[in-house]
Amino acid sequence: MRPKLAARQPRAMSDQQWTELFAQMRCTRDRALLSCYVSSGARASELLGVQLGDVDWSKGQLWVITKGTRARQPVPASPEALAYLAAYLDEAGLPVDGVPLWRTRRGEPRPLTYWAARRIIQRAVENLDSNWTLHDLRHTAATRMARDPELTLVEVQTILRHAHISTTELYTVVGLDDLVDKLAAHYSRPVQPTSWPTQYAADDIEAVFGAGK
Repeated sequence: MRPKLAARQPRAMSDQQWTELFAQMRCTRDRALLSCYVSSGARASELLGVQLGDVDWSKGQLWVITKGTRARQPVPASPEALAYLAAYLDEAGLPVDGVPLWRTRRGEPRPLTYWAARRIIQRAVENLDSNWTLHDLRHTAATRMARDPELTLVEVQTILRHAHISTTELYTVVGLDDLVDKLAAHYSRPVQPTSWPTQYAADDIEAVFGAGK
């Protein structure tokens, strides 16, 4: 018999950690790439395959080839991500048909590989003394969406293209690391005196809860 393994909690960056990582990006291409990752929730290989014809500027969408099913499906892109992408294309030039948007910057332009994109993150986290990965950008996007009260869980499942909503639910779990700032504020506030609804008699409250003792 095999013991049932507990589902691993996805690793997502806080807003501060994301800001620190983004500040490490050295060029317009890398800023555009990370912005597209964290706003679309696309998988690493999916986003790297996007071509110029896959960008829907008016709808704010990128079309990707979904891992596994190989279906061509849309993912969202924020206005900020599209602005960075436009700046990158203006700087690097438009790719020819059939060539991905993301290209190397040195020598003859070649499609950016997964390992090259991974190295972008590795250089940044080495400076930050952290251990984020390329896939953590998808986790970060998913966590932001799942915790947005204006988005339903089913809507987030659709955006992330999860086969099962139980996978999407993992991103709604709040860990202790997510509560550091709130706990610090909690501990700094003075202890509030206990108060009881006015419709209850003081003698009854004292008898049940021992108030005032």
